[in-house]
Amino acid sequence: MAGGIIVQKYGGSSVADLERLGRVADKILETKREGHRVVVVVSAMGKTTDGLLAQARQVDPEPPRRELDMLVSTGERVSMALLSIAIQKRGAEAISFTGSQAGIITTDRHFDARIVAVRPHRVIEELEKGKVVIVAGYQGVSEAKEVTTLGRGGSDTTAVALAAALDAERCEIYSDVDGVYTADPRVVPDAAHIPVLDYETLQTMAENGAKVLNAQAVEWAKRAGIEIHARHTGQRYEGGQPAEDSRQSVVRALEPNERRAAAVSGEKGLVLLSLQGTSALGVLGDACAAAEVSPRELVVDPRGGVTALFSLLNAPDWARSERVLRERLPEATLRSALAGATAVGDGLTGVAGPLAPARLAALVGDAPVHGAIVGPLRATLLVDEERVDGLVRAMHAAVVAR
Repeated sequence: MAGGIIVQKYGGSSVADLERLGRVADKILETKREGHRVVVVVSAMGKTTDGLLAQARQVDPEPPRRELDMLVSTGERVSMALLSIAIQKRGAEAISFTGSQAGIITTDRHFDARIVAVRPHRVIEELEKGKVVIVAGYQGVSEAKEVTTLGRGGSDTTAVALAAALDAERCEIYSDVDGVYTADPRVVPDAAHIPVLDYETLQTMAENGAKVLNAQAVEWAKRAGIEIHARHTGQRYEGGQPAEDSRQSVVRALEPNERRAAAVSGEKGLVLLSLQGTSALGVLGDACAAAEVSPRELVVDPRGGVTALFSLLNAPDWARSERVLRERLPEATLRSALAGATAVGDGLTGVAGPLAPARLAALVGDAPVHGAIVGPLRATLLVDEERVDGLVRAMHAAVVAR
């Protein structure tokens, strides 16, 4: 009887050149030799997507989103075909599929579509023939048969959604880091590796700037109960576990006696919009539709007025979006070049918590704070971009290193 299904995802740095792509092919075949059926989701090679976007903007500073999707989706198609060729060169059977061929069905939004269904009929057929199936990440097709892309980090979502649809044993996410840390080690040198964490913590981290995994991917994993193993491409793993001198982060539902990890993340490229008036919410909604952009956070004042937070990460044409917002909302206030420092964990903002209001004020000092968002699992402070790294370090010392 055929073994269980393992879905592996390899990021752009893992397949940045042909030599690395060959090493990925070897790693895939090691998994297959362990008796598993293997589905692989692959990103574009290296900085291919950034290069394609730069070319598009040389032709037109504000390119149509539909054509951007057609353009950038080619990057993953190159990777999938080359990887399939490399595996077949090594004597194994493999086949590559685009997102649409693999049955990834999405909403009709261009450049930040969401997966609504997975119909992996062709993937299952080829697995039953003993083939390794390589799928282009980051892309799908709408019900209207339009090519769509899933936003930055969308290959993670492709992999987890496929793992859920295929009832896979687990989803392995390979990149150039060996899992999730309590903060970005480039910003916080003493950040600690987190061996096990729950879906809610990682999703909150991802939604607020942590770059290890995509937030929508974690959402899919939580719904389906799929374990995610975040791993380093260059390290060794045997039978689903790290070999000596290797490690990983496992994302799963925690047992009642397991403590939720605390972590801190930072995110630059935020824009805060404030609009007054009793009909502000409806007016803002119409303007956002025209500008093809959605707020990441939205706060409505019951006395009249609305505040919206936008992230530029998935706004490929923010210059156009900003122009439309200003034209339609001339009375609105837009503040750009902001960043958010977010702490995630249990009991942070209670009266005795490390981020109680008085303690937050001490962390920020004299730096201006442009907004705060506090919830049961996180606290976010909006500051000028040049101040966010220092605030992340201060939060980490207060929340994680306590």
